[in-house]
Amino acid sequence: MSTRPAEAVVIAPVADTAPVLAVRDLSVRFRMRGGRHVAAVTGASFDLPAGECLALVGESGCGKSVLASALLGLLPGNAQTAGRALLGDTDLLAADEKTLARTVRGRRIGLVPQSPAAHLTPVRTVGDQLAETLRELTGVRKADLNKAVLAAAERASFPVGHLDRYPHELSGGLAQRAATALALVGDAPLLLADEPTTGLDRDLVHRTVDELRRHVDKGHALLMITHDLAAAERIADRIAVMYAGRIVELADAKSFFGTPGPRHPYARGLLAALPERDFTPIPGMPPELGDLPQGCAFAARCAHAAEACDAQPEFADGIACHYPPDEGASARAPQPLPAPQPFPEEHTGA
Repeated sequence: MSTRPAEAVVIAPVADTAPVLAVRDLSVRFRMRGGRHVAAVTGASFDLPAGECLALVGESGCGKSVLASALLGLLPGNAQTAGRALLGDTDLLAADEKTLARTVRGRRIGLVPQSPAAHLTPVRTVGDQLAETLRELTGVRKADLNKAVLAAAERASFPVGHLDRYPHELSGGLAQRAATALALVGDAPLLLADEPTTGLDRDLVHRTVDELRRHVDKGHALLMITHDLAAAERIADRIAVMYAGRIVELADAKSFFGTPGPRHPYARGLLAALPERDFTPIPGMPPELGDLPQGCAFAARCAHAAEACDAQPEFADGIACHYPPDEGASARAPQPLPAPQPFPEEHTGA
C-alpha cells in the first residue's frame, strides 16, 4: 500500500469582476438662501455587484432617497454633488442630462419611485404606458405587444383588468405595482427601488419583493431603499444603515438579522424597535441635516456615548463607531477607485 500523500487539489481563485455600481465618497449638499448648505449625504461608499440586493435602511430624512436621486441625475438645481458613482465606465455624477436620459434611465437603471403616482403620465392609461415602454426598451413587435403588456402587468401583480385605468383612478398600492411593472420592463442591469412596498398589504409585499428577488437572481443588481425591515430581511444580501446622511454600518443580511446582529448602536436600535422584537423605540430625534454636530451624529441618542464621540468616527471594517464590538466584522469592503471629485469651489465675490 502506497504511503505517498494524496496530491492536494488546488482550486484557482475566481477572478474578481467589476461591480455593476461602485460608489465612492458620494456627497450631496443643497445650497440654501444666505449661502448656507444642508449636507444631505456625506461620504457614502459601497459596491453593488450583479446578482445582489443591497437594502439601504434608516429613519425618514436620513438621505436615502437623495442618494438614489443623485445616481439618476434627478436632484434639484440647488444641489451639489461630489465623489464618484461608476456604472460600468459611466460616472453618473459627471454625466450630462442627454447621456442620462438616452442611455442610463430605463435602459441601464430601472427606477421604482417613492411617489409612483407622481411619476405616471396622468393622461395615459397604465396599459398605454406599459406598451410605450415595451416598444421603446425591448422593441417588441406590434403583433406581440398586447401579450407583452399582460405579461409585464402580471410580473408586478398588477391586475390586468385595471390596465385601462388612468393614474388618478388607482389606489396607492395599485400605483406602486404599476410603477414596479414599468421599472422591470427593460431588465436593466441595476434597479433602484425606493420604498417599493409602500401602500401594499403584507401578501403583496411578499409577492413584490419575491419578484424583485427573481430579478436579482437573473444576474441583476438591486439597490432597495426601505423602512420595511421585514421586507429587507426577505430579499437583501447586504444591509447598509444610514443615519444623518452617512452610512454607519454595512453588513451581510444574515448576520445583521440573525447572529451576531447589528454592530452599530443605531442599527441595533432599529431592530429593537420592531414589534416582533423588543418594540422599544430609539429615544430622541435625528438631528437636522442643516445643523449636524461636529462629532458622531448619533451620540445624543446613544447610551454608549463618551468623550471620544465629540469627534466624527471614521468608517472602517463595516462600521462608523468609536466603540464597535469586537465580533462580527463586516465583509467585502469597497475596493479602491481613483480619487473622487470634491465639491466645486464657490466664488462669493471679488
